[in-house]
Amino acid sequence: MLPIIKPQELVTLAQKENLVLIDARTGPDARDKYAAEHLKGALFVDLETDLAQKAADAAEGGRHPLPDAARFAELLGRLGIQPDSHVVVYDDKYGANAAARFWWMLRAIGHTKVQVLDGGYDAAVAAGEPVSAATEIPTPQPSYPQNGWQLPIATIEEVEKAAQDPAYLVVDVREAVRFRGEKEPIDLVAGHIPGAVNIPFMSNLNSSGSYLPAEELKAKYKNAVGNRGPEQVIVHCGSGVTACHTLLAMDYAGLGIPKLYVGSWSEWSRSGRTIATGS
Repeated sequence: MLPIIKPQELVTLAQKENLVLIDARTGPDARDKYAAEHLKGALFVDLETDLAQKAADAAEGGRHPLPDAARFAELLGRLGIQPDSHVVVYDDKYGANAAARFWWMLRAIGHTKVQVLDGGYDAAVAAGEPVSAATEIPTPQPSYPQNGWQLPIATIEEVEKAAQDPAYLVVDVREAVRFRGEKEPIDLVAGHIPGAVNIPFMSNLNSSGSYLPAEELKAKYKNAVGNRGPEQVIVHCGSGVTACHTLLAMDYAGLGIPKLYVGSWSEWSRSGRTIATGS
């Protein structure tokens, strides 16, 4: 199953019995937007409380540390997601925010039948997907069967070594001005991990906000990765969320799923480690 589904494809899936549609829009008014209007049948997940388990200090795991796998499995059960469910998730930021994070977390817990809606909420509405303001009631199931996180996750110590080893590639997907240290609107310090390369996640998209064709993404990332396998590539962002957009892009391109550095810049920049600026 491809990790991306086009809005027109979703319209034809609307009556599928085992379809679970997830609204992962973010922001302080996300719940209000969901309550006012969402794709019909969609269930809401909250990046801050459902897809992260925050520590008191972002220096320990960054701003969006992963929850325990067992806790995430309980959430999936409450949402009615079981191993045979076909899950489609959307947000309103081209899949680059919590939609891709939810996709990665499902894949990491062992679920393969999950897709991100290409173009997000607006694209689905434009394609004719019905909307609703109704209260959606899930059909709770037992906790999803799991055996911990199955996809590779990099620690800060591993990133520090890999960034200085030419056999590895550390990819920072934040926008170029943040990478260069010219501005930092979220974290405490501007700059980047020494040795990391910058491939902004927005370069995965065309001008309309849809993913580039798989072959185009493959050529782009093969040029950057060279002969390295996915186990030799570590991807990060500000807090381990938008990095998942690039992990999805690389999976869509047939290049496998590299390691995610969940703590990302929010952890590194608070760790006392060396910080680089410029390009």
